[in-house]
Amino acid sequence: MVAHITTVAFNGIEAHPVDVQVMISPGKMGISIVGLADKAVAESKERIQAALHATGLSMPVKKVTVNLAPADLPKEGSHYDLPIAVGLMVAMGIIPSDMVEQFVILGELSLDGTIAAVNGVLPAGMGAVALGKGLICPEACGGEAAWASADMELLAPYSLLALVNHCKGSQVLSRPKPVLLTDNTKLPDLSDIKGQAPAKRALEVAAAGHHNLLFVGPPGAGKSMLAERLQSILPPLDPRELLDVSLIKSIAGKMDGQVSLHRPFRSPHHSTSMAAMVGGGLKARPGEISLAHNGVLFLDEFPEFSPQVLDSLRQPLETGQCTIARANHHVKYPARFQLVAAMNPCRCGMAGEPGHVCARGPRCQTDYQARISGPLLDRIDLRIDVPALTANDLMRSEKAETSAVVAGRVAAAREMQKRRYAAIGVDGIRTNGECPAAIIENIAQLDGPSQKLIRDISEKMRLSARAYHRVLKVARTIADLSTSEKIGRVHVAEAVSYRLGSERMVALAS
Repeated sequence: MVAHITTVAFNGIEAHPVDVQVMISPGKMGISIVGLADKAVAESKERIQAALHATGLSMPVKKVTVNLAPADLPKEGSHYDLPIAVGLMVAMGIIPSDMVEQFVILGELSLDGTIAAVNGVLPAGMGAVALGKGLICPEACGGEAAWASADMELLAPYSLLALVNHCKGSQVLSRPKPVLLTDNTKLPDLSDIKGQAPAKRALEVAAAGHHNLLFVGPPGAGKSMLAERLQSILPPLDPRELLDVSLIKSIAGKMDGQVSLHRPFRSPHHSTSMAAMVGGGLKARPGEISLAHNGVLFLDEFPEFSPQVLDSLRQPLETGQCTIARANHHVKYPARFQLVAAMNPCRCGMAGEPGHVCARGPRCQTDYQARISGPLLDRIDLRIDVPALTANDLMRSEKAETSAVVAGRVAAAREMQKRRYAAIGVDGIRTNGECPAAIIENIAQLDGPSQKLIRDISEKMRLSARAYHRVLKVARTIADLSTSEKIGRVHVAEAVSYRLGSERMVALAS
């Protein structure tokens, strides 16, 4: 008799079905696992034997062969423990096959027979729904799995013994409830920042149109504080975005038992490696750019990152996804993030400040800013200088505008964009920053004075085609913030002003 149990193998955030075939045959006692399994899967036989013994069962005094089909699909991780153990118990006649054949099963076994949490339960649940099956997963992951579908049959046993008792009818496992949405986290508020009105305006424009943003200023000017408050003015995740974010967190093992509508905010240290940033490693896990999907990737001390790491962001910024190609992996992760960066103008940090002269002269600023390549800077829509605050700025008592007020304007502007793109039948595009060049030319119609202004600026600054279209996108966003359907000269002038600093830096980097 061959027992068949369904589990999954992960490729990115997709779950591919795997048929776990277990056969007991005459021969030397032991378990043999075949089917392109990695070390964690090969070691599962030791955990399974110990878990069966702790449950009060013994291994058959025969040869046990486990085949993970399809055999050419790599199998990684410890979540194959439970399906192999269940398949073995079906082959031994302990569990009726009809009790588990309509389930996708995954979980890691402990030596005492308890079932430990594993990564990827949510995409496994989505895969089970696609197959028309239920899901059996660890109790610790039940709340996460319940998000896959309200109609999916779901079992989340604490131990192997509880699952056996449920299948025999001596115990009933109740369906876990979905983990709760939590928005109790207190986000930093814009009202905490004194002064810096131009930088706050640039932050609002970036939030309204999903534009990339770069703050440049001396130490202590408030660049990091501004970036950390972007999350508080962005609209909450919609259901589809929430599902995408949760799928990535589940694969990465970042689900903490709660689901939040706040957009992700990732701030990796400047020593981050390329594999940690874009994804990869031994099991091609998602990197920081994928964990920031539908949210913000904040890179503080921008030039201190490795130039190779920074340039690896160029393709994901354009395509919205990251493809990790290795000898034994080819994985795609979504990576539609908003890049926000902060940097000092030079190595000593004070270039351009009144009364300060760099010890190395102009070369200090040139060499430091040249660490960022021109093509990457070309993909940053807004660049704003953040000057040092004076004592008078810090001592002012007037209350600054709160994040809630700014978030209201951002939400209204995004709603205009959403309706506009829905009206022209563009799928998957909701903000101006994501809009393709061919479409932005149609929806960003300029009047005569605006056309003359952007033509003169483009010729004088020798804007690339990408830079030209990004100026149009920012101008369209600025017009949306003012609830204007038409783009005027003042909107184009503001959009160009945000581009001037980037073009100067491109010249230094070239």
